[in-house]
This record gives sequence, C-alpha cells and structure tokens, in this order.
Amino acid sequence: MSAPFRFKEFTVHQDRCAMKVGTDGVLLGAWAPVNHPERILDIGAGTGLIALMIAQRCEAPAIDAIEIDPEAFEQCVENFERSPWGDRLFCFHGDIQELAEEADAPYDLITCNPPFFETTPGAVDARARARQQHSLDYTTLIACAEALMSEQGTLALVAPAVDQSVLVAHAAAFSLFPSKITEVWGHPESGPKRVLLCFERTPKEPSMDRLIIETARHQYTEEYTALTRDFYLKM
Repeated sequence: MSAPFRFKEFTVHQDRCAMKVGTDGVLLGAWAPVNHPERILDIGAGTGLIALMIAQRCEAPAIDAIEIDPEAFEQCVENFERSPWGDRLFCFHGDIQELAEEADAPYDLITCNPPFFETTPGAVDARARARQQHSLDYTTLIACAEALMSEQGTLALVAPAVDQSVLVAHAAAFSLFPSKITEVWGHPESGPKRVLLCFERTPKEPSMDRLIIETARHQYTEEYTALTRDFYLKM
C-alpha cells in the first residue's frame, strides 16, 4: 500500500491510483500560470494533485478535474473532500472527449500531466498502462483542450522533453501556440528531461527558460526550492 503524501496544506492519498505523486505533477501544479482565472480544468486528474496545488495558489471559484479510471476518480474525490478547498473542487468521472462535447462554459486555464507519452514502449502493468498513449494521444488531448478553452485561455502541460516538437506541431494544427517554455533538467549536466509548456490562441514569441532541480543528490537549486517551497514539507 502506498502511504499518503503529505504537503504543507493538504494530503494526497494514493493507494488506489496507478500514478502516484511525482515530480512531474508537482512541477506543473507549481508552475502553471494562475492569472486570476475564473474556471480551471485538470485533465487526467489521477490523485487530484495538480488541482489541489492550483486551489492552494489561487482563489478561482470553480476548479474542475476529470478522470476516466474509476478507482483514481474515487480517490481524487476523497482527496478533494478532505482538502481545505472542497467547496471549489469537483471531479468528473468520464472521458475528456465527452466533456468537450457537453461542457456549457469554457475554461480559462486547462492543465494536464499527460499519462500517455508518445515515446513510451509497450505496457506490462497498471502504472505502465497509465503512461501509455493508446487511449489518449496528444492530438485528442489538444483538440479537446482547444474546444474547452476560453478565448483568452491557457493550456499548460508537462511532457518528456523529446516530445516538445511533437506537441508544438499538434497544437499548431488547432491554432494554439506556445507562449512559455521551461526546460527541466535533473542536474546541470543531464540535459532536458521534461518540458513545461503553455499554449494560447494568439501567436507570440514564447518566453523560454531552464529549471535545474539539483546541483548534487538532494542538493536542490534555489530556483526549484522557490518554485516548490509552498508545498513540500521539507524544502
């Protein structure tokens, strides 16, 4: 059984979710822009981590999430209800394509830690299957996000760095363009392992930077510490 992951202002129970709390989700939850959005959606919520982090960071009155796996959905709902922001958090159980067809109002911020990486090989267990791309490819994700975004909305993603050009190309096909790109390096010599991307409807020259997590084992950089200090208990 996986122990609950305790943050400063909330706890994430994760024993019923294939995908546990990880650095990717924490990075996106801390990095995604929260410039006074009214409605927020997290796609593929899993434990609810990203939505919970967003709720801590802003006062948006409506923070929705959607999760297709029944066990993860139930755990996400429980984590929402146990949090200080249960009145603002809601999780749908279902497919993002259905929500894209039925939603009655657009979202100002959409976040996603895509569990289905295009570069991931065949799956052999629940965690690997959760990371497979066969159920939700990037094209479907971006198409649904575009349909659900407000005119001034933002789509914020975390993905493997090797998928950056693929994501940008898919987004361009739906008239979404990168506005901010952050390369994530494990340490100064590692090269980029992940990339954080924001997409908007208006073409612009994206701001670009680099986030290095560690200088040595468990020696975190000032930038990473500043980004995550409001969440981790020991930081």
